[in-house]
Amino acid sequence: MLLKRYEESLADFQQAFKALRGNQLIDYKALGLRYKLYACEVLINMALSEAQLGNWEEAHKNLVKALNYKTDAKLNIIDKALDSALKQKLFKPVEFPSKVLFKPNKHYVAELEKKDYLGKAKVVASVVPQDAFSGFAPLQPQVQDGPTSPKEPEVLRALEGEAHTVLFQFVPETSDELAVVPGNVVFVLQKGSDNWASVIFNGRRGLVPYNYLERLEMSMASKQNKGIPQPPSQEPPTRPKRKPGLTPRSDSSDSERKEEQPPDNSLIVKVRFTFTFAVSVPPGTPYAILIEKISRKLNLPMTAITLSLTPEATGPSVINDSTDMEGVWSRARGVHITLWCYAKEQTDHSPNIEVPLVALYSYESSNPEDLKFHRGDTITIISRVNQDWLEGQCNGDTGIFPASFVEEVPVNGQ
Repeated sequence: MLLKRYEESLADFQQAFKALRGNQLIDYKALGLRYKLYACEVLINMALSEAQLGNWEEAHKNLVKALNYKTDAKLNIIDKALDSALKQKLFKPVEFPSKVLFKPNKHYVAELEKKDYLGKAKVVASVVPQDAFSGFAPLQPQVQDGPTSPKEPEVLRALEGEAHTVLFQFVPETSDELAVVPGNVVFVLQKGSDNWASVIFNGRRGLVPYNYLERLEMSMASKQNKGIPQPPSQEPPTRPKRKPGLTPRSDSSDSERKEEQPPDNSLIVKVRFTFTFAVSVPPGTPYAILIEKISRKLNLPMTAITLSLTPEATGPSVINDSTDMEGVWSRARGVHITLWCYAKEQTDHSPNIEVPLVALYSYESSNPEDLKFHRGDTITIISRVNQDWLEGQCNGDTGIFPASFVEEVPVNGQ
């Protein structure tokens, strides 16, 4: 303003008033500056800038607005400015006092000094006589015929499988495959001869092409010798073909693996309930034995269970004691067959109603297979992955999410 650059000064005052965010004043004492900036003073200078540009109507509006932010000490200045504006006469600006010094509080300045809270390490006990080492671990004597490379940390040896780094993004095409992105660290449990590997990642198991992975050296010696790895090529390798009997299994428990490899040419019956499980039965098993096995698996009475060949448990698709089981077993593909199971309360009205849930909290997906949703969203549950994770649909997307983030939607006000 003193340089008569009124348009720029007006923009500066407008920015200053905006930064006040509706406050009557800002006291800079906490920052060590003995000065208070009043909003009405900023508005007076805005009005003066408008007046210098010939906008007397805008200048009057700013002065009237300054009355809303006035204090008793500043009322006289506003009144004088209003009188001058009504006569279209210029008035004095509110200037920052030139002799106000920035003098921070000594207490705040003292806190800026560096302090050593830990102090220097001191050797308390060591197997080396007169050991004066002051690091975090004392020097150890050399062992004859010892290992040439450092030992692997105990925590790494406790992990299951071999650690591998993911080089390329992999999008699964079947339910037993696992989605991974570059940079993920997975643990290979088993590698098949068809170039597929059974891995574990974030507590979940699945299949990933082995040519998408690179073995990760976990020891300190290997990290020092290896140096910086070369970046992977832009194009991922071709997806290997899965071959029955050569691809490793992706199941998570030993009991399920035994059922997936049944003895004596038994059939694997995959049962889709609120969660999916499998039972093994001999070929031609009658209905009574099949329903008894499923009943023990679900811990439900046999009379409360309805089996179906299709997701809709209606008409000829329902399996009961009068069903021709030869026709049921003829639908098996190899040694596998899929059946749908419903409890009695599910088949009384609509057997295929999916359970609606409401989100208690927002959940941001950290993996490609996760389901993203916000608090209050309605989620339809598809299946239960395990005790802690569910699979569901929300806003047109399908994925898994923590069960603790949702609750069932009340029905009929209950």
